[in-house]
This record gives sequence, C-alpha cells and structure tokens, in this order.
Amino acid sequence: MKRSSRFVAAITNCILIVIIAVVSTVCFLPKTESVAGVKDEVYYKGTSQDGVSLMFNVYWGTKEVYAILDVLDEYEAKATFFIGGSWADDNVDCLKEIASRGHELGSHGYFHRDHNKLDYSANYQEIKTSIDYIREASGVTVTLFAPPSGAYNDDTVKAAQELGLKTIMWSKDTIDWRDKDASVCITRATKNVAGGDLILMHPMAHTLEALPTILKHYRDAGLKTVTVSENIT
Repeated sequence: MKRSSRFVAAITNCILIVIIAVVSTVCFLPKTESVAGVKDEVYYKGTSQDGVSLMFNVYWGTKEVYAILDVLDEYEAKATFFIGGSWADDNVDCLKEIASRGHELGSHGYFHRDHNKLDYSANYQEIKTSIDYIREASGVTVTLFAPPSGAYNDDTVKAAQELGLKTIMWSKDTIDWRDKDASVCITRATKNVAGGDLILMHPMAHTLEALPTILKHYRDAGLKTVTVSENIT
C-alpha cells in the first residue's frame, strides 16, 4: 500500500512539473509577428497572395517622378508615394499628378526628421503638418505614414495612430539612394519576391532605368503591382 501511494505521488509530481514547464515556456515566449506581418501596429509586409507594392519616398526627383508615373501607366501598375511635406510645398502640380493617375499618397513627414529622437508631441506635430499640407494641396486624406530612414519609436506609432495613420516599413529595400546602379536595384526588387512584399524605392535616375525590368519581372511571375493599402488589407 505504501509502495503504491509513493508511486502515485511520484507520477502526480511528474505531471505537475511538466504542466509548470509548459506554462512557463508559453508565458515567456517572445512575441512574434502575425501572419499579416504586423507587429506592434507597424507593417513590414502585406497579406496579398499575388500583389506586391512599390513604395517611393519622395523628397527630391520631381523630374523622375513624372517619368516613373509614365512607366507605371505603361504596365498598368499602381504604387504608393510617401510624400515629404517640404517637397510637396514646392511641387504641388506633381503631387496632384500622382493622385490624378490613381496612385496612393502617404506621409513621409514634413522635414525628414529622425522620428526615433522625437517625443510624442514632436512626432505628432511633424506628421500632422505633413498630412494637413497634402490634404490642402491635393484634396487627399492620407492613411499611411512611412518614417524617414525607417526610424521610429513608440511615440511615433502612437502619434500616427492618433492621426488615423498606419505606420509602414518594408520587406525589401533597394537602397537605391546609396547604390546608384540599375542592375543592383533590379536584383533587390525582384530576388525571391512574393505576394505581400513592400518594396522601398526613391525617384532616382537609375531607379527609373530599372523600373520597366522590375515591373516586367512581376508581371511574368504572375504578380500584380498594387498600392500599400490594398496589400495590407
């Protein structure tokens, strides 16, 4: 009887140890991104199965922007242009042209500041100034914000949310602002590309040169080029 009681007690203790271990493991597992690629309300990837998004951050390159619009039209592709407010202030006609051709406008701040170093109030004001100006100049109310240089903190995300904006990062970066080479840009925009990818670019001469090849690659791969909003919903 004593031997049986000890056996039952041993089994019970083992079960309790296993339960405690499992609970502890679950509790302390790190948080991971969801299927949608969203973590802490910041989007690094979309959910589209067959759509990819070209994202142009615009603080310069007005001439290239017009030419990029023509190439996008040729391939029946839509893109998202994250607009720097200080650029838009000097290029209202180009801003309107982007919108009139059916592309999406997003905010890229007003003065290209390092949002990671800004407190909530400064983040809010920088973003609000940009979206207010874009709305005033183009009539478009933007719903997306891409922090310059990808630099943000919790206050950035909170300020964007308060203003009704989703914070957007990227899954592929062409780094075309640094590496001024069309072939490098093509490789970075197309290698292992898949539905849901958010691809960061800028209006540069070599990016414009690379764009037809990139769009043809997507088309041949059965991928559509869609706006960020379409991709992440």
